[in-house]
Amino acid sequence: MTQGRPAVCGALVSELSVAMTAAGEGLVHAPRLLRRVLEETAWREFVIDGSRVAHRDFLSFVIASPPRGLGATVGTVRRLTGGDPVIVDLLEQALQQSTASAVDNINEPIRPTGTSQAAALRRLRKDAPTLHDRVLTGEMSAHAAMVEAGFRARTVTVPLSRPETAARVLRSNLTPDELAQLITLLAAPAP
Repeated sequence: MTQGRPAVCGALVSELSVAMTAAGEGLVHAPRLLRRVLEETAWREFVIDGSRVAHRDFLSFVIASPPRGLGATVGTVRRLTGGDPVIVDLLEQALQQSTASAVDNINEPIRPTGTSQAAALRRLRKDAPTLHDRVLTGEMSAHAAMVEAGFRARTVTVPLSRPETAARVLRSNLTPDELAQLITLLAAPAP
């Protein structure tokens, strides 16, 4: 590490910490700063107030009190991503290197779960890297990539209060064979 890098990283970490506590205009800078902190791994080692700070993993940086860290929860930092898939992915990669069973300071799971964008990006990065790259470039959503990869089923919303609208939605989303199968199933006596 060069002599000036820890000081630059310290300034970046400090800017992020200030942006996190700011309201309104200041908070809009937080996603950009978080992205830089993650891309440059500025959280690993930096200098604040003349003292060198080093973190073994990103989680310890997140939960450490300022100025040595963000004094935040993983959930708060996840919200700072603003849903930007690149920032979400960088964050999840950094968190993945933390202890796998780790839980942050208010018992939030570190590993993303369910149908969250973070969970989808993690799965795509591991099992469908080409689709993962398409999500990061903005070509498709994480959900669309999960459907294309076969990790999620394609779904549609069907309004039940208007049968003609339900029929139109199903006609436009099912193949003729799927429609024929649906008609057969609907005509059969209920179990």
